[in-house]
Amino acid sequence: MAAGVDTGQALLDAIESTRPDAAIVDVRLPPGFTDEGLRAAIQARRRTPGFPVLVLSQYVEQIYARELIAEGSGGVGYLLKDRVFDTHEFVGALRRVRDGGTAMDPEVIAKLVTGSAHLPPMATLTARERDVLGLMAEGRSNAAIAAGLFISEGTVGKHIAAVFAKLGLAASDDHNRRVLAVLAYLDGSR
Repeated sequence: MAAGVDTGQALLDAIESTRPDAAIVDVRLPPGFTDEGLRAAIQARRRTPGFPVLVLSQYVEQIYARELIAEGSGGVGYLLKDRVFDTHEFVGALRRVRDGGTAMDPEVIAKLVTGSAHLPPMATLTARERDVLGLMAEGRSNAAIAAGLFISEGTVGKHIAAVFAKLGLAASDDHNRRVLAVLAYLDGSR
């Protein structure tokens, strides 16, 4: 049975109702297009221990990738989209995950092994991410940041999601990640 879904909750519901052999999950899902897919994949593995999940992403979300892998049992994969060109390799990776193995992009492994554990989180931000965070610290909206940097609002959202991930700011009902990121920026720029 196959299902196509467009939200994290729909993914969880589809896994429960259709009992697929595995799930292929994009890190970014509506409504926020940040890390909803990856968080849903982690939740799916918590609900059904060992459930095989193959995650596709534009970049390595170290915090969540570690959490996904740390779940321990069952197949898991994390591939970078821009390196998934060969259909046979992709299907092979999916089969490995379905069968309880792993399929990890070499860049994911490198970041997880060497990572940036020895660097302060602010030092892991790219120049563009620091630009976006600096404008956030000035109180600018995503639209104003986009206009100021001559990029799209969607790109601003991607940079902000990367900042949140690199600073270890998981989504929470108790905290505003934007404010926490700005505080980290202000603390790191002194």
